[in-house]
Order: sequence, then structure tokens, then C-alpha cells
Amino acid sequence: MDKIKIFLKSIYAGFMIGVGGIVYLSVENKVIGSLLFSFGLLTIVTQGFYLYTGKIGFVKKAHELIDMLAIAAGNYIGAFLAAILANGAHLKISSSELVGNKLGNSPGNVFLLSAFCGVMMYLAIDNYNKSKNIVFIIAPVMIFILSGFEHSVANMFYFHLAGEYGWKAFAYLLVMVAGNGIGAKVFDLKEHIS
Repeated sequence: MDKIKIFLKSIYAGFMIGVGGIVYLSVENKVIGSLLFSFGLLTIVTQGFYLYTGKIGFVKKAHELIDMLAIAAGNYIGAFLAAILANGAHLKISSSELVGNKLGNSPGNVFLLSAFCGVMMYLAIDNYNKSKNIVFIIAPVMIFILSGFEHSVANMFYFHLAGEYGWKAFAYLLVMVAGNGIGAKVFDLKEHIS
């Protein structure tokens, strides 16, 4: 597929994860918030958008990693746009406490939590592709949110919303991107066992 189309579809995906973040932060009940957050991934899957955490587990060839860079960059821009618009609309939401907790965690813990999220995202897409049952999208999203697993693109949105642009935030996002990718690829290896 044309790299420009991949990039544009990645921006849409990042924006939809931002919308999921907005609704999650807008409700007091975190179970309901995690359920409604899944609308972002449902939209991404049904519209054919490109989300790093939904694609990285399915990379088979080294040259596809270039696409992953474009997808991650597009997701970052989409999440940024969602955060800018949410702040501009003066929504009564804040991610400052959430971001503070994330940045207060050790890089090793963040990596492990990101790997767990990568597993959930891989299973969400793989199981949905095999069954076309939306429960396989909703349940893993709720699991990663309620368990405190780290989703790199969702955190791009939360960091932007909180105005957190320091080197530490950037480094933590890179750790999350790596953890999401490795968690997804470890579960992709199961395809070679059967």
C-alpha cells in the first residue's frame, strides 16, 4: 500500500485512540470507561486504520518495520491532534495524575507492563480476524486498561493532554513502543509452534 495512505490511516488511528482516552477520562467508573475506550479500537479495525499496537505483531519481513515507523509517527500525530482539540474544547478531563503515575514507575516495570499490553493487542486483532466477534476486541482492551498495562499510543494521547513533553516522557514512550512490539511478537511465535 502507498506509504502516504498508511501514514494518513495511522493519523486516524491515533486520533481514535485519543477519543477512547477522552471517554475513559470522562467517566468515573473505570470499568465503564474501559468498555467505552474499546470503541476506538473497534473503529480502527472496522475502518481499516493503522494502529502500531495492532500491526506490529503481524510483521513478517524486515522491510515492514519501515511501515511500523510511519505508523507509529502517524499515531503520534493523531494522538497529539486529539489532545490539542480536547484541551482547546476545555473538556473537564485531566491526565496529569495518570501521567505522573506512569512516569513515576521504573523503566523496567513500564517495559513489562507494555509487553503485557502488546500480548492483549495481538490477541485482540488475531482473535477478531479469526472469528469476527467484537468481544475479542472489547475484552482485551478492558483487560489492558483495568490491569494498568501500558499502551504506547494511548499514552501518547495522555502525555500530550497533560502537556508532558520532556525527555523522560519521550524515553518512556520509546520503552512502551518496544514493550508493545516485543509482547505482540512473542505471542505471534505461537503460529510457528502449531
